[in-house]
Order: sequence, then structure tokens, then C-alpha cells
Amino acid sequence: MHVIFLIIIGAAAGFIATRMMKVEANVVVTIAIGIAGALIGGFVLRFLLVLTGVAAGFVGAILGAVLLIWLYQTYIAKS
Repeated sequence: MHVIFLIIIGAAAGFIATRMMKVEANVVVTIAIGIAGALIGGFVLRFLLVLTGVAAGFVGAILGAVLLIWLYQTYIAKS
């Protein structure tokens, strides 16, 4: 069940992050960005999850996905 929850949250976070960064991506890439962003955001913002609940985890997932897109655009896409 945890994997399904991660995919759903990843899809939502990836969708929001790709729209915030104005990136055109297919569904699979959007979900992958969201899941990776959720992992990054989860590590960085774990303490906020304890303080404010699940909403902080979702915010962390979006921020992590935005960071991942920025890193990709800055260092990989321009190579």
C-alpha cells in the first residue's frame, strides 16, 4: 500500500512541480520526477513532517521535485 501511496503523491507532486517549472513531460517522467522529489524532500524536510503532519510531506515532495528539475535543467539538459 505504501508504494501505491508513493506513486499517487509522486504523480501529484511531479505534476505541480513540472507546471511550476514550466516543463513539458510525459506521465511516466512526471511521476518519476515526483517520486524522486518526494524522496529528496522527505530527507530534507523530515523534521517538518513531525511538526505539522502530512501536509509538510507533500510540500517537501513538491520542493524536492522542483529542486530535481532545476538541477536537471542546469547541469544535464544543457550539456
